[in-house]
Amino acid sequence: MTNDTIADTLTRIRNANLARHQIVQIRATKMTHSVTQVLKEEGFIYNYEEIQEGQKSHILISLKYRGKKRQPVITALKRISKPGLRVYANNTNLPRVLGGLGIAIISTSQGVMTDRRARHHGLGGEVLCYVW
Repeated sequence: MTNDTIADTLTRIRNANLARHQIVQIRATKMTHSVTQVLKEEGFIYNYEEIQEGQKSHILISLKYRGKKRQPVITALKRISKPGLRVYANNTNLPRVLGGLGIAIISTSQGVMTDRRARHHGLGGEVLCYVW
């Protein structure tokens, strides 16, 4: 059992991408559900579904690849705010990942969203991770 479920989720997705797996299973929490929802909305994954097994629940994520060589759509995932060092940004200091080609996932008072959407709503929050 891990304390940092977001880092565990990102590591599982990163490892599954490197091994060219079609699906990956992660532990279901409210935060991992929100992060996978953002990844789906931004087109980094095909789909996800929540599976209930007794008391435990898991999320199955269908990864996305492109081309005949099956290049992963997700090039990199980088955890920014960690349990030992939280990173916050207000709406004027929200990061731009690769000049707008990637996304930063932000946890705001109105839920988990991308940096673009948080900037549009004038919100700041905790910078969870970068995806490109």
